[in-house]
Amino acid sequence: MDAAALVLFSGGQDSTVCLAWALRRYARVETIGFGYGQRHAVELACRTEILHELKRVFPWTKNLGADTLVKLDLLRELGDSALTREAEITMGASGLPSTFVPGRNLLFFTAAAALAYRRGIETLVGGMCETDYSGYPDCRDDTLKALQVALNLGMDRRFVIETPLMWIDKAATWRLAEELGGAPLVDLIIERSHSCYRGERGRRHAWGYGCAACPACDLRARGYQRYKSGSGTD
Repeated sequence: MDAAALVLFSGGQDSTVCLAWALRRYARVETIGFGYGQRHAVELACRTEILHELKRVFPWTKNLGADTLVKLDLLRELGDSALTREAEITMGASGLPSTFVPGRNLLFFTAAAALAYRRGIETLVGGMCETDYSGYPDCRDDTLKALQVALNLGMDRRFVIETPLMWIDKAATWRLAEELGGAPLVDLIIERSHSCYRGERGRRHAWGYGCAACPACDLRARGYQRYKSGSGTD
């Protein structure tokens, strides 16, 4: 196993799979989450439940270490997004959905790198993906490679940003969860994780909780259907 990793862990499906992925590869794994005034703040409670359940259910999580929650309310103050205010989720004139939070992943990784610097961790793990995503520019592989260079130069440390989901779709993400932790991990993701942009936890679907209408729910539902049917990408 490699030495250590810090996982950007939101409490959503993708970050939960990335956390399991890291736990299988690194001798020490820590997590970091962010409260930024998001509408779906219920994910912060979900992340605590998931960490507890991972430790309780899976013997291979003994290397799971400290969790840190960081406040980044400036994202709500500076931005104008349907994720940080009550607004309809629509497509903007720029071609990006109104759920885009400018600078979010850039700030997330910068804050994570600052913590990793203090903890002596060089690997940062995030659930960004270019295959099934909403077109967010800060999820692109090129963006994260450039950010890795900037972090290394700015902190004089050899950070490596790992994105295990970058080139796979949501169906493959469900399959990866099954490969990593079998049916119990898939069930944990369905019951405990949260991806719905509207923060809906009252409606339980085969793929988990959510409004079933926002872009995040749509991706998750379609990916689950393909995963269960054994089919590939759309």
